[in-house]
Amino acid sequence: MSNVTVRRVRKSFGPVEVIHGVDIDIADGEFVVLVGPSGCGKSTLLRMIAGLESITKGAILVGDKIVNHLPPSQRDIAMVFQNYALYPHMKVKDNMAFALRLRGMDAREVSQRVERAAEILGLTPFLDRYPRQLSGGQRQRVAMGRAIVRDPQVFLFDEPLSNLDAKLRVQMRTEIKELHQRLKTTTVYVTHDQVEAMTMADRIVVMQDGRVEQIGEPLEVFDRPANLFVAGFIGSPSMNMLKAKVNGEKSTVEIDGAHVAVSGEHRVEDGQPIVLGIRPEHLELADDGLPAEISVVEPTGSETLVFLHFGGNDLVALFRQRHNFRPGDTIRLRPRPDQVHLFHADTGQRL
Repeated sequence: MSNVTVRRVRKSFGPVEVIHGVDIDIADGEFVVLVGPSGCGKSTLLRMIAGLESITKGAILVGDKIVNHLPPSQRDIAMVFQNYALYPHMKVKDNMAFALRLRGMDAREVSQRVERAAEILGLTPFLDRYPRQLSGGQRQRVAMGRAIVRDPQVFLFDEPLSNLDAKLRVQMRTEIKELHQRLKTTTVYVTHDQVEAMTMADRIVVMQDGRVEQIGEPLEVFDRPANLFVAGFIGSPSMNMLKAKVNGEKSTVEIDGAHVAVSGEHRVEDGQPIVLGIRPEHLELADDGLPAEISVVEPTGSETLVFLHFGGNDLVALFRQRHNFRPGDTIRLRPRPDQVHLFHADTGQRL
C-alpha cells in the first residue's frame, strides 16, 4: 500500500486547459472519492494517476516516487472500469489470471491468488463460467477480482457501478467498502453520484470545471459546504437556495419581506445581499413560518417530499411524519436557525 500525491497538476488538450492546478494528498490506506458533475475533470484526473493520460504540468507521486513518465504497467496500480472490460472468450479464472500470466508469474502462485480473490468476492462457484453467463454484479466482481490478484499499491475505480440497476448499486457499493476495509489498500474512486460518495468515502474531493471546490470527510462537506456549488451538489434532495439580505443585528435575514432567524457567527453587514441555504429536512411546520403554496407532493414511503412556491422562490421540504398535504394548500415553514447556511451573493463562498 502507498499514499498518492497530486501536486499542482494541470492538463491541457491543445490550447484548452481542463485541469487547473489540482492539489490532493491521499493517505496510505485511505478511500478517497472524486465526485462532481459530468465534465468536471474527475475521470481525466483518475486517468492521469493511472498513466492513461499524460500530465501537462505538475507531478503525481505514488509513495515517494514521481510517476509522471512511467507507463501504467510500472505504477503498481490496478484500475476497475465502468464497462468491466472482460475478455468474453475467457473463463472467469482466466480473466482474473491474465495479467499475472503476462508477467510470467509461477502458475501455482497465479492459481493461489485467483482462488484467494474468488473467495473474498464470492466468485468461487463461477470460476469456470464465461462472462456472458454472469449477471452484471458478478461481472463487476470479476473485474474487481482481476484488480485484487495483482496486489497493487493503489486501486482506481472509474464509475464502476454506473451500468448496474439501483438495487444492485446499493449492494455493490457496500461490497466495495467492505473489500476496502478488509484489504486496506489505498483507493481512489470516481463517481458523479453524491450518494455513493457520501456512503463510501473516508474523504470526498468535490470538483467543478477542473478545479477542487472542497476536500473533507463526508459529514463535514455535508454540514459545512464551502460554497454554493458544494451546497447544491452534495445532498439529495438539494439544498434550498433563497435570495435574502441581512437585517438588523445579524440575528435575522429578510426574504421577500419575511424575516428568518439565524444563529451562529457570520461575517456579514446590515443590508448585505446574501443567499440563504436550508436543507429540505431542516424546514419545519410553524405558525410563524414562511407561507408557501404546495405544488407537488411525492410520497416515497418512509419520507414525503413536498415542492412549494414562496414569493419568487421554489422550495423543497422533506417530512418523515405523514401529513395530509394537497397541491394548492398553503403551509407555513420555518428554517431551523441552527441549520441555516449563509453564502456571499456574488462569490458564492460560505460566510
